[in-house]
Amino acid sequence: MIRIGLIGLGFMGETHAACYEALLKNEQFKVTAVSDLNKDKAVKFAAKFGAEVYANGMELIEKGNINTVDICLPTYLHADHAIRAMDKGLEFVNKVSGIFIEKPVCIKETEAARLLETKRKTKVKVAVGHCIRFWDEYVYLKNAIEQNTYGKLINGVFKRVSPKPEWGWDNWLLDEKRSGLAALDLHIHDVDFVRYILGQPDSIKCEVLDGDIGCKHIFSLYRYGNTVISIEGGWDYPSAFPFEMGFRVKFERAVVTFNSNDNPSLRIFLDDGKISEPILVKIFESESENTTGNISSLGGYYNELKYFIQCLRDGIEPNISPLEEGIESFRLIMKELAAAK
Repeated sequence: MIRIGLIGLGFMGETHAACYEALLKNEQFKVTAVSDLNKDKAVKFAAKFGAEVYANGMELIEKGNINTVDICLPTYLHADHAIRAMDKGLEFVNKVSGIFIEKPVCIKETEAARLLETKRKTKVKVAVGHCIRFWDEYVYLKNAIEQNTYGKLINGVFKRVSPKPEWGWDNWLLDEKRSGLAALDLHIHDVDFVRYILGQPDSIKCEVLDGDIGCKHIFSLYRYGNTVISIEGGWDYPSAFPFEMGFRVKFERAVVTFNSNDNPSLRIFLDDGKISEPILVKIFESESENTTGNISSLGGYYNELKYFIQCLRDGIEPNISPLEEGIESFRLIMKELAAAK
């Protein structure tokens, strides 16, 4: 039986908890332990699963009746918790065999190296929460590229913009040393997806604009041969501004567009003048309990956790978004920031 310990119950931890509630109907696993600095919140969520409550993540890793760890802590805490959990993979009692780490996987290159070395040593299965790889509209786009549905890819624009993320515990998201700001926490979604579908770019250009209290807005330009990809990310907008993610990709015979605020959100503008609107099912619309953050559906989060659990159940590596991929996307962000200087 897969026994999951969920560490951190902020916005992302609550989202994962909602996914686990939905997945319990069809998947064989249990959430057996939870931890959060807010004890009342931890007790509330533990009651949903019949789980034990631990004061902090390290205590959960050491004492919890678990063999899988889901880390939803602020970014600067990811590496130490993941490495300790991986080290438990070498121990006999409560051996850890699977770890899920929310993105971004780390905040420093030294952490990246330690994570890779520890995985090599312990052979624990590790996945990183790059949920866009599992988001229906982005999966559609990836399939269209791979299947040559509309011909050669000519150019593309990817965008992710948000109001200031002031919902984080202790305002950690607005602290560069704890989150990496918009580059690592927001912009990395599209950087990771573009690298996922097209690989490492041949060249990078990047402009970073500073805003108040350290918020940043980023414009990047990738070149793949004759194909050019633009990526915009920023969270320096007013609180009333709606979160928006989307893309516009031009192929030889069509333009595929997605905007999270449109209905329908996905459209294909064909060269013959017709407009196609594929119907994509939104999985488990968010409940009112999730009052923070910027999602309206659990879709990509649900899909990635379902895939992770199935990989552990079947004893296979979670290859869609493994640790190595999360680290390569982190490193590509670092290259962008270096190019901006």
